[in-house]
Amino acid sequence: MKEFVLIFRMDITTPGLQPSREQMEGYMEQWHEWTGSISARNRLAPGGNHLSPQGRVVRPGNVITQRPYTENRESVAGYLLVRAENLDEALLIAMDCPILKGEGTSVEVREIPW
Repeated sequence: MKEFVLIFRMDITTPGLQPSREQMEGYMEQWHEWTGSISARNRLAPGGNHLSPQGRVVRPGNVITQRPYTENRESVAGYLLVRAENLDEALLIAMDCPILKGEGTSVEVREIPW
């Protein structure tokens, strides 16, 4: 069994795309159902978290940007570690992610080589 990281990206800068409190509660319910189904199949690996929308980017020469990386309006919003036999199985897990119901979102799947 291999481990993969699912990297969740979304637009964290456009005010109209940010969920309301009620929407966020619904999203979190969907999120818990999704991660629960991954865990029930013994495919959830330890690790993963949501990330704060605040942050900094350090570039060569110690040039600091006073916000997270938001090129193309997509920024990393969080990550999850999963177990799968191969990349195709990890992609199937990612395709059910509730974040994909939103506008300007994506899930990047990468194998963690040990």
